[in-house]
Amino acid sequence: MIAELGLALLWIAAALACLSLVAGALYLRGGQKDLAALVRPASVAQGVLTATAFGLLIALFVRSDMSVELVARNSNSLKPMIFKIAGTWGNHEGSMLLWLTILTLSGALIALFEKRLREDTLIATLAAQAALALGFFAFLIFSSNPFNRLPVAPLDGQGLNPLLQDIGLAFHPPTLYVGYVGLSVAFSFAVGALITREIGPAFARAMRPWVLFSWIFLTIGITAGSYWAYYELGWGGWWFWDPVENVSLIPWLAGAALLHSVAVTATRNALRAWTVMLAVIGFSMSMVGTFIVRSGLLTSVHSFAVDPERGTFLLVLMAIYIGGALTLFALRAGSVAEGKKFALLSREGALVINNLLLTTILALVLLGTLYPIVAEAMGEKISVGPPYYNRVAGPLALILCLVMVAGPLLSWRKDDGKKLWSRLPLAIFAGAAVLFALILFGGKVGILPLLGMTVAGVVAVASLAPLWGRNLRRTPLPTWGMVVAHFGVAVCLAGMGAESAFIKERLVAAAPGDVIKVGDFAVEFVGVKPVAGPNFTSIEGTLVATTSGGQSFTMRPEARTFPGLMGTAPTETNEAALLTRPGGQLYAVLGQPVTSDDGTADRYQIRLWWKPLVWWIWLGGGLIALGATLSLLGRAQLLGIWRARRHRKSQERFAP
Repeated sequence: MIAELGLALLWIAAALACLSLVAGALYLRGGQKDLAALVRPASVAQGVLTATAFGLLIALFVRSDMSVELVARNSNSLKPMIFKIAGTWGNHEGSMLLWLTILTLSGALIALFEKRLREDTLIATLAAQAALALGFFAFLIFSSNPFNRLPVAPLDGQGLNPLLQDIGLAFHPPTLYVGYVGLSVAFSFAVGALITREIGPAFARAMRPWVLFSWIFLTIGITAGSYWAYYELGWGGWWFWDPVENVSLIPWLAGAALLHSVAVTATRNALRAWTVMLAVIGFSMSMVGTFIVRSGLLTSVHSFAVDPERGTFLLVLMAIYIGGALTLFALRAGSVAEGKKFALLSREGALVINNLLLTTILALVLLGTLYPIVAEAMGEKISVGPPYYNRVAGPLALILCLVMVAGPLLSWRKDDGKKLWSRLPLAIFAGAAVLFALILFGGKVGILPLLGMTVAGVVAVASLAPLWGRNLRRTPLPTWGMVVAHFGVAVCLAGMGAESAFIKERLVAAAPGDVIKVGDFAVEFVGVKPVAGPNFTSIEGTLVATTSGGQSFTMRPEARTFPGLMGTAPTETNEAALLTRPGGQLYAVLGQPVTSDDGTADRYQIRLWWKPLVWWIWLGGGLIALGATLSLLGRAQLLGIWRARRHRKSQERFAP
């Protein structure tokens, strides 16, 4: 009865979404206030019911109820419990239900806690959120029912894709989905403000926490996904410009532009049109990404995410939501004033350039991702790989970082070029010092890594400039957040440049006792032994890595084999061994055995990489997310102070 109850809850929640949409629309057309009173509780009930349905789906996976088709296809009784739970969203239907759960819970939070918007704008926002939810309810109920029963339950399930049987599955998809859905809330705010023509500081202040929240989780999700692919796939790369990687990066770029634009609208009453348009673009890119991932239009290492049969349904939803929002924006564009004017050389001007660069990079990445689809439709089969993205996006990203250096040092409204130049000497000196050191001692370094590390030095020093001369204890949290996030960009950029410029690789067929030199390490291959895991068998290699200073470390890479379940073929995976040092990471992968003439396997393929400062990439991503979190906490702190002052003034006004 658990599956039936879960489906029933989805139907009831869908009916409540329809009620919210209809009641909100009638109220906005001049209906009675009684209609508006229905929208808030219906939005809250949607969130509660959908979350309960998702909890029931988790219970089905935990119980290994093989009578449910989704459980039978994506789980197995032998799986460790953590992968049973995470397997709930490691598939098409479960991941879409997770998406919908976060979406409806977001609407519930808006209904419960949002107090800054006018009543009509709030109702319009909740109605827009209900319209989004209704489309995904229809998608799940009619096209991707996660609670569908099998006529005959199998003895056991097919199990989860071995590549997904990793702790990364517990963190990477949920964080990304929270980020995507956070952009849906910004989209709903923008639609609500366009409907009621309330596009100003109040609307931006209400939207800003959601944008920050979304961007934090997108940053964490992309960073976690990069590290997961790095150690799980056994190829040693942290970013491959895979189509599914691209469609997670595109909303992040839109969110970064929106984050800066909404801050200007909230505090300076400017960039109103930018804020609305970027809110629409951000969620639109999330929808485009969802369609690409689920449709199977592009070849990707994320093959487990492909679901071509239901791509058409998502395409229709995408056309309705994106087309409707863009049409509304076109109809209302004439009434969206830009607010207060500002000079090009100002902080607002720098943020406009920032937005232009971010959206240009977004467009170029989107073009590279979609072009193979267009080419194939015209009879040509091509692929767009890293060389294209590195050449077109890399230089623009470096220019963006330089603009980021100048922006926080400029005054609002208008500034003077000489004053800006006087604030930059330390940052310029740092960049020059890095460039000089790399040219003298770095050997042969590619132009892009060289420029990347140089710009990283400039950004690192300039990011600290807003703290100079301040009382650090009294510095507001949003300022700390900006400093930490921008410094994180410098750290990330330095890691990317160093890894690309100075990576060392060795691929050998080694016998026990052989020593392989890579970087500053002498790595001895000790041998292999069989290992039995909870639902796999493996060959575990033992490597002893010794530094030039005499320190020794043991590394144990594995080659795992997952048995075929319920008629499926066995699957092999590589589990890389990582040795993290202050200067970088030693990365080891155990490959296939090499047989001699008599058929015995006396050697094994071993691939080793020394990756200087590669862990700085994920450290930088963590610092960026931390900075955004500090900014979010600071905004909440400032909001509390503002509300306390308003309450105090109200009491003073009505005091006897």
